[in-house]
Amino acid sequence: MTTRRMDLNCDMGEGFGHWSYGDAPDEELMEIISSANVATGFHAGDPMTMDRVAALAAEHDVGLGAHPAYRDMQGFGRRAINATSEELVADILYQVGALEMFARRHGIALSHIKPHGALYMTAAKDRDLSEKLVDALQVVAPDTPLYCMGVSETWQVTQAKGHPARREFYADREYDATGAIVFARKVPAFDPAALADKCVRACVEGKVRCTEGHDVDVAFESICFHSDTPGAARIGAAIRAALEAEGIEVTRAA
Repeated sequence: MTTRRMDLNCDMGEGFGHWSYGDAPDEELMEIISSANVATGFHAGDPMTMDRVAALAAEHDVGLGAHPAYRDMQGFGRRAINATSEELVADILYQVGALEMFARRHGIALSHIKPHGALYMTAAKDRDLSEKLVDALQVVAPDTPLYCMGVSETWQVTQAKGHPARREFYADREYDATGAIVFARKVPAFDPAALADKCVRACVEGKVRCTEGHDVDVAFESICFHSDTPGAARIGAAIRAALEAEGIEVTRAA
């Protein structure tokens, strides 16, 4: 599946007030990535942080994406909450709307929407939630892509309903035999060069080694790494350098 263009996105803006959960400053990460997934207040983030990161995205010409989550600041959005699809969609739209105002303040538009953490994984398996979310987005943001896993109900629903979507490949997460990521509440330190090699192989061969020890097929338009992964800036820089050395341009997903 060798590609010559690849989006590189990062979950960021994940602080609150004087506290920051990220391993690297958002300002440093903006030099590396093409798209930013910005916390919108429910798992992390506050108005000042959203405003600051929106300004950075405008300055660096980085795509600004909303990263809505479960209402779970204590668990950093990595714990599932028992709520109806209607409640969760309302929470998502509330969060997306918050970041959209800051985007408009800085003269840019939201480039994408990407659920965070446990909410992302719930939507990946929950057809009803994915359908209700896509139905709502087709009313309020019909041209705004939804980021998701390729092997997910979310991807299937976007394709069935004709809503723009971008599949992700996760640099700093493991894959299982189905081609889905292995959800983790905490992650270890990684070798940046090894993750970069993993990403280049996925781009060139369309394959990744799963936890069961064999290769699985992957298809995607964007590569994700997390700002709270230890060594995040080194990881992002290594991935970008390796992609460019392979002749792959790092740019927003088309």
